[in-house]
Amino acid sequence: MAREGLAGFIIPHADEHQSEYLPASAERLAWLTGFTGSAGTAIVLADAAAVFVDGRYTLQVVAEVDGALFAPQHLVEMPPARWLAEHVHAGDRIGYDPWLMTVAEVRRLAAACAGAGAEFVPVACNLVDQVWTDRPEPPTGAVSLHPVSLAGEAADDKITRLQQMVADRKADAAVLGQADSIAWTFNLRGSDIAHNPVALAWAILPRSGKPSLFIDGRKLSNAVRDALSGLAVISEPARLPDALAKLGRDKAAVLVEPRMTAEAVAKLVIGAGGTIVEGADPASLPKARKNETEIAGSRRAHIRDGAAMVRFLAWLDANAEAGIDEITAAGRLAALRAETAKADGSELVDLSFDTISGAGPNGAIVHYRVSPETNRTLEPGSLYLVDSGAQYRDGTTDITRTVAIGAPSAGMRDRFTRVLKGHIAVASARFPAGTTGIQLDAFARRPLWEAGLDFDHGTGHGIGSFLSVHEGPVSISKRGEAPLEPGMILSDEPGFYKTGAYGIRIENLVLVTPPAEIPDGERAMLGFETLSWCPIDRRLIDSDLLSPAEIAWVDAYHARLAPLLGRLLDDTEKEWLVAATLPLRTPSA
Repeated sequence: MAREGLAGFIIPHADEHQSEYLPASAERLAWLTGFTGSAGTAIVLADAAAVFVDGRYTLQVVAEVDGALFAPQHLVEMPPARWLAEHVHAGDRIGYDPWLMTVAEVRRLAAACAGAGAEFVPVACNLVDQVWTDRPEPPTGAVSLHPVSLAGEAADDKITRLQQMVADRKADAAVLGQADSIAWTFNLRGSDIAHNPVALAWAILPRSGKPSLFIDGRKLSNAVRDALSGLAVISEPARLPDALAKLGRDKAAVLVEPRMTAEAVAKLVIGAGGTIVEGADPASLPKARKNETEIAGSRRAHIRDGAAMVRFLAWLDANAEAGIDEITAAGRLAALRAETAKADGSELVDLSFDTISGAGPNGAIVHYRVSPETNRTLEPGSLYLVDSGAQYRDGTTDITRTVAIGAPSAGMRDRFTRVLKGHIAVASARFPAGTTGIQLDAFARRPLWEAGLDFDHGTGHGIGSFLSVHEGPVSISKRGEAPLEPGMILSDEPGFYKTGAYGIRIENLVLVTPPAEIPDGERAMLGFETLSWCPIDRRLIDSDLLSPAEIAWVDAYHARLAPLLGRLLDDTEKEWLVAATLPLRTPSA
């Protein structure tokens, strides 16, 4: 900082593509601070430093980061822009890497600095990279083609659709930088990021003619290169700056998503004489609206995934008193997913994220990642939270179950049942076209709010089709501004977390269904179809807190499991499933 004449530097958890999960070469925030969560930012000044995280990571950041060096901050209660405004001085120069920060982020932080008389300035070479001497090389994972039989639409048809959207926005071209948008558009899949079947690449999509795809050639076999060359002009990523500058020299109007596009992209276009049209990534909504082929694939994937979960929970119940620990449980679940997929004639390509296997107080850490140092044994009288998912070629899954180990307390049952009530409220919701996730978010929270409780994360996120487990633009959250549309797949995952004691979360994936008439209603309403299939622990349900309609929902959900999953279970597992799905008013077997 001193050598560059800077009073501070920003280190976001980001790569050039604004990926949520990063390749090892882009884990600058973790290298500098020790924080390993999937979202966060650090600001380093000469006399102060802070790490900003959201509600999922407030416990994790304290455990991982040296508080003597970095002050943990909740980015909602103390946004980075406000912290900067309170800590910088007139004349300070605060540096940032324009390839790692978005157009919107730079605009916001630059305004905060300007308000204090400071300057927000780009740097030519990231300061972390200058001192990270053993930084890994960028990934070169192999790229494969995603067949139309699973994608449901040919890549050239997708490109034609997107080009019309670019033209409709009065733009000459669009820049695609998000890896999942490029994977969806070109029907390709990659292996650059753990658990995410994407390849890091860029694309320039003109309103007519062939797109340009900027991707490391080492990722492409001859067959894949030949196929992609029929769709786009293939270039190395190092050629991207020149291509952006050429757009500028041609006076092109270039469409970029300001919240997801690197500031460097806009600077290169504008600096050469072009203009920026701010708008959504054209692939974002089409990718979120799953077609019938993708929906059918997701249904298949969830049946085999549900069977694997049932096999796991039956094993857990049979062996819980044998001293199972978090690592053993997570490993067993992964093995059962692979076995079950093979038995179903499919393949487990990968997990969709590192399994959250949290016993007792570790379950209260929302995005807990077990390690040998934190590994706990599942103990009687405790709760065990397992949040996991899989990447199958026909669909991506994500499911959470909370399980009683031994007899749960009355308090545990009360909290669990309130979370369940919120889950049911979302799953059974009917809502008009145009409804946003913000409007539905309170459905999940009301039973907790009534008891003075809440959870500090969103209720649901979008999910890809053999793509990213967290997919925009839709969410059910306090920031979910995108309307829900038929074909979108989201999670429904309210929770409750008692620090130092236990965590509770119930998560299924749901599909937004087309508008349907309601008897005596005046307008058709959208709704949800549940995709995930796995018992909800009856031992944790206080049926006295449930309404008759809620009890009917649980019983109906449980009644569907055996017919759907039975062919993938052995006799012992089927017997366990029957007992686990008895009607709620029936005493447990």
